[in-house]
Amino acid sequence: MIEFFDEPMAKHTTFRTGGPARRFVKAESVQDIIDIKTECDNNNEKLILLGNGSNVLVSDKGLDATVLYIGEEMSSIDVNEDIIYAEAGALLSRVAKTALDNELGGFEFASGIPGFVGGAVFMNAGAYGGEMKDIVLYCDAVLDGKAVRIPGEEMDFSYRHSIASEKNMIITGAAFKLKKDSREAIKEKMDDFNQRRRQKQPLEYPSAGSTFKRPEGYFAGKLIMDSGLKGYRVGGACVSPKHCGFVVNDNSATSDDIYRLIKEVGEIVFDKFGVRLEIEVRLLGEF
Repeated sequence: MIEFFDEPMAKHTTFRTGGPARRFVKAESVQDIIDIKTECDNNNEKLILLGNGSNVLVSDKGLDATVLYIGEEMSSIDVNEDIIYAEAGALLSRVAKTALDNELGGFEFASGIPGFVGGAVFMNAGAYGGEMKDIVLYCDAVLDGKAVRIPGEEMDFSYRHSIASEKNMIITGAAFKLKKDSREAIKEKMDDFNQRRRQKQPLEYPSAGSTFKRPEGYFAGKLIMDSGLKGYRVGGACVSPKHCGFVVNDNSATSDDIYRLIKEVGEIVFDKFGVRLEIEVRLLGEF
């Protein structure tokens, strides 16, 4: 394992904000993960999991905890016929490229999601009508200090949820059951999804992707736009004029700017439409 102390979390989140973590550990193996989890449990120390940092907002005050980063040191990808196995630190875009190269369809929806496999499985990430639950054959994880393998159907996948959060489970890898398809058809889908993403999403600014979960019967972005909040800002944080479902850091925002903006947007939408927006981004630390 590789350790750092007082590590700036702004270096590890796509919002590019956040104070220092007291201890920051890069795992290099499943055994590292077991050892760190056991150590923190024995010392009654808080352990925070981090992948690509693409769905988190870290407090400006930092984190009085051990942050366990599962990234490039655990990012191998293997192919066996129509199954791709990827460690938790593998970028979804790399898995999608591997699927394309092996003429395996079904992973196209995830090709533009800026996250790692572990986080994507943990939260059942999805886009353009596809979700992790559609393709996960099984997950490898650390649970109760042991390495376990869990079938996809036992992961209790639902909208932006899996059983991993309830059981304090650490995803270490996943196998994806895909289907043979032509390279041309797969590439056409990936290009279409990524073009739509570039056209509709503010990819040029630091953000955590879609800020709010989709309220039942509504679209968060439309509710925010219809509330007159396009371009609404607090400090360096802004509701993206390109897509109101995104809060972006467009002018050296702090995490506090972003959090205050998220809270104000939620309050205004509720006052206008009576719909409660639920934040999709994970909040880490004190706000």
